[in-house]
Amino acid sequence: MITCRYIQDYIDQVRNGSYRVCREQILLVDFVERVFETESVYVDEDQAVRYFKLERFFEYKLFTWERFCFVLHNCTYSAPGVLRFPTLVILVGRGAGKNGYLAFEDFALITPVNGIQKYHIDICATSEDQARTSFDDIYDVLENNRPKMKGKFYWNKVVIRNLKTKSEIRYRTSNAKSKDGGRQGKIDFDEYHAYENYDLINVFKTGFGKKPMPRETITTTMGDVRDGPLDELLSDMLSILNGDIPDNGMLCFICRLDNVKEIDDEANWYKANPSLQYFPNLLAEMRKEYHDWKRNNNGHSAFVTKRMNIPYGTTVEVVTSWENIKATNRPIIDLEGKSCVFGIDYARINDFLGVALKFNVDGLVYVLQHSWVCQNTRDWSRIKFPIREAEQEGLLTVVDTVEISPELPIQWLAEMKQYYNIVAGALDSYRYDLLKKYLNGIGYDPEKNGANNLKLVRPSDIVKVQPKIKSDFDNQRVIYGDNKLMRWYTNNTKIVRVKGATYSTDNFTFGKIEPKSRKTDGFFALVAAYTQDEKIETEQYSAEVFNAMQTISF
Repeated sequence: MITCRYIQDYIDQVRNGSYRVCREQILLVDFVERVFETESVYVDEDQAVRYFKLERFFEYKLFTWERFCFVLHNCTYSAPGVLRFPTLVILVGRGAGKNGYLAFEDFALITPVNGIQKYHIDICATSEDQARTSFDDIYDVLENNRPKMKGKFYWNKVVIRNLKTKSEIRYRTSNAKSKDGGRQGKIDFDEYHAYENYDLINVFKTGFGKKPMPRETITTTMGDVRDGPLDELLSDMLSILNGDIPDNGMLCFICRLDNVKEIDDEANWYKANPSLQYFPNLLAEMRKEYHDWKRNNNGHSAFVTKRMNIPYGTTVEVVTSWENIKATNRPIIDLEGKSCVFGIDYARINDFLGVALKFNVDGLVYVLQHSWVCQNTRDWSRIKFPIREAEQEGLLTVVDTVEISPELPIQWLAEMKQYYNIVAGALDSYRYDLLKKYLNGIGYDPEKNGANNLKLVRPSDIVKVQPKIKSDFDNQRVIYGDNKLMRWYTNNTKIVRVKGATYSTDNFTFGKIEPKSRKTDGFFALVAAYTQDEKIETEQYSAEVFNAMQTISF
C-alpha cells in the first residue's frame, strides 16, 4: 500500500485525467502500485522531507511528476541501505525541465541528508555544453546563495564540493583529459540519445558501484541516432512496463505521443511533456514550431523527434496494440484430436528457432508453440527476456551446442502428431534443404506427386495473409494461453509497407523492430502457418462448451 503523498499525488494526477498521459505513464503507475502491493518496500518520508527543504535555495520548485521520480529513486528502499530503484530513466519532451530536475537531485545527494561520505557524482554527456548544463545550474544556486553556502561548499567552474560530506560533482565529456571513473556514487547520462555506441558509456562507468547505494540517472529526449544505446534502452523499458522482463531496479518514466497521428491535437502534446501545464510560454513556442513543421516537415523534424519523442521518419507501426497482445492470454481449450497446421521459422541455425501449431476452433485461433535457443548465439548477452525462466515453464529449450540441430523441431512435431491432426505445414524455402529429409521422414512434402502438404513460403504469401492476421489480432481472436514468449515475439514485430512495381501501396508484410535483442521467431512461425490456413476448416465445439468459453474473463 502506498502511503507516501509524493508518490500518490502523481498517481492520482495520472488516474484523474487532469491532462492527457501516454500509455507508458498508465503502465508506470500500475507497475509502481504493484511493487508496493507485492514487495516489502518502504519510503523514508523523513528523508524526503529533508531533501525537499533544500528547494528553498532554488528559484523553482519541483513539479508533481519530479517529486514522484525523486522519492522513488532516492528515498524508496527494499531494505535498509538498499535502494529499490537505483536507476532512473527520464525520457520527456524538450522543455520539460529535466536538467533542472537533475541539478536539484545532484545538489541534494552531496549534502548530509544523503548521509554518505565522498558520494561523488559525474554528469556525463557527449558535448561539454550539455554536460555543463546541470552543473552550471548548481553553480548558479551556490552563487545566488553565496553568504549561506560559503562555509558549506567549495565551488569553481570545474568542481562543486560539499565541505562536510566531501562529496563532489564534476562534468565529463568525450573531450575530458581523464575519463576513467573515480569511485562515483552516482553517474548521470544527460541526453542519452546522442551516444552512438557504448564505448564512452563504459569508460564513464569505470569505478562505478564501489560506493554504498550507487545510483544512475539517465535524462533524454528522443534523437536521430537509431539502433544505438537509447533504442536498446527504450526496448528494455517497454518490456519492463509490459511485464515481460524483470525491472532490475530500473524506474522507467516515459512521456511521448502514443502515435504520430496524435500530433495535430494540441491536447495530446501533454503526453510528451508533463510540465507543459505549468509553462504557458513553452506552449506558445511549441505552437509556432508546430506551424513551422506543418509547412516544412523535413526542415523542422525536431518538433516531432524532440518535442513529441517520436523519431520522425522512423515511426514503427507495431503488429498490433499491447491490449490485443494481452488478450491472447486466455485459457487454451482441450485441442486433442483437432486439425491444425504448423509453421517453422529457422532464420539462423545458431540463434533462435520457432515452431507454431495453428488451430481454428469456433472462430478463434489457438496457438501452441515451442522454441529452441542456441546458447552460443552472439546476441545472448543483449537479450533481456528471461530465457531461463521461459525454459523452466516449458516454452523453449536452450541448446548448448554450436547450432540448433534441424532434428529438434521435427522431433517436437512428431510428438505433437500423437495428439493433434497436423494436416499441413509451411516454412521459408531458404531453410528447406536443411529440414527436407527430416520433414519427409514424418510425412511432409511440398511436391505435387508426393504428400503435397508442405508450403515453401515466398514473400508474396506473407503479403496475402497479413490482412487476415491483423484482423484476427484486432478482433482479439488469437489465443496463446499464458505464453509470455509468444507475447514477446509478437510485441517485437512491426508492419512494413511493401514497395515495388508488383505491389500496390496498400500491401504490407512483417519485420523485426530490433533484430539483435528482440526476437520474432515464434511469431514468424505463426505467420508461416497462416499461409496454410485453407488446409483446415473452422471446427466447432458443442454450444455448451462454446458458451462457457465466452464467459472467461481476461
